[in-house]
Amino acid sequence: MSVCTALIIKALSLAMVLAVSPAAGPVAASELGDPTAGARLFQVCKACHRVGEGARNGVGPHLNGVFGRVAGSVEAFRYSEGLIRAGADGLVWTTDSLDAYLENPKSLVSRTRMNFIGMPSAEDRSHVIAYLRGFSDKPSDIPEAEPTLTATDHDLDPAILVIVGDPDYGEYLSGECMTCHHSSGADNGIPSITGWPREDFVVAMHAYKKEIRAHPVMQMIAGRLSDEEIAGLAAYFEGLE
Repeated sequence: MSVCTALIIKALSLAMVLAVSPAAGPVAASELGDPTAGARLFQVCKACHRVGEGARNGVGPHLNGVFGRVAGSVEAFRYSEGLIRAGADGLVWTTDSLDAYLENPKSLVSRTRMNFIGMPSAEDRSHVIAYLRGFSDKPSDIPEAEPTLTATDHDLDPAILVIVGDPDYGEYLSGECMTCHHSSGADNGIPSITGWPREDFVVAMHAYKKEIRAHPVMQMIAGRLSDEEIAGLAAYFEGLE
């Protein structure tokens, strides 16, 4: 049995244990923003997206019924490979994931084609999400948990991004990564991380660590790594050709 297969089995086993464990109790929800303010802010989004009666796909997919929708699943829209993979890994559009995506699309989906630098204001994001919620099926019936709970803990500390990783240390740590990824950059159903920009690598790994990105194996691996170890791996893979 390969190391990668063993990791997958271990992760799935953990998921089964959690599934039958007693619930920890309901999660308190944060109040969403002002949909009227969100409608004004959405003017920026209209360059690519449409919402409302008769909305169709444009440069980006329409956003009617976005809550609870699997990423990359709007019919007849040509998504990036990264977004399709994210959906296959379990990414569903909720207030949590939409908030992370609006803040920094690459923190949630690597190499997304969404040409948007991000919306840094948490208040503005909350307004936009409140506006979009009005175009979901029966929005008043959406419970104040998934998919309308507002995330509060996904911001990456800027101090983490300035850590200078040791590529030699990263090479030492990379053995586990190489059980699934290829140093040559080959992509055989598993995305290449060779030559990946250091900052993108760090943001993605911390998104797995905080379980913003949905992939049980990567969440488990990232969860074991320190900030310095992630920085080292990022430096090593960025330098590979």
